[in-house]
Amino acid sequence: MSLRHFSRYLRPVQCLVALLWCLPGGVQAAESWTGWVSWVMDGDTVLLVREGQHEPVKLRIQGIDAPESCQPGGSASRDALIGLALRKSVQVEDQGQDSYGRQIGRLSVNGVDLGAEMVRSGMAWAYKFRTGKGPYAGLQRQAQQQKTGLFGDTETAMSPPIFRKFHGTCHGF
Repeated sequence: MSLRHFSRYLRPVQCLVALLWCLPGGVQAAESWTGWVSWVMDGDTVLLVREGQHEPVKLRIQGIDAPESCQPGGSASRDALIGLALRKSVQVEDQGQDSYGRQIGRLSVNGVDLGAEMVRSGMAWAYKFRTGKGPYAGLQRQAQQQKTGLFGDTETAMSPPIFRKFHGTCHGF
């Protein structure tokens, strides 16, 4: 194969590698493990204890964004995740850390994806990744159309980034 023909195939491969590198967590493989949820901090963050360990791990559920704790709908979102996960055994698909250094991952209970369930029930937004709308965008559209959960009231349907822009974080409350 000549260099000219080879370079024709090299460009798409370079683009694919660049795309994979930009995805959250890079190209690293997800680690799966089991634990139990010891505390629910809010609608997208839990403390869980890994099987065989004693120290809890703070984990943010990948792919969703729940209301701030002081934001309208924050308590309802937290209560929904408590009902789904508190003191239950969970399967964790560990995705490493996000850009803020927080542990992130997908959680499931008996095969039910908790991120998907939070968005489907209107208790969280689909988190928009830099490279796309995220894995739960369709579920969010469905919840908005059905006016489910947070999307049933225009006051509570303010996404957390917009809420923080106008009101700041909840840390001062």
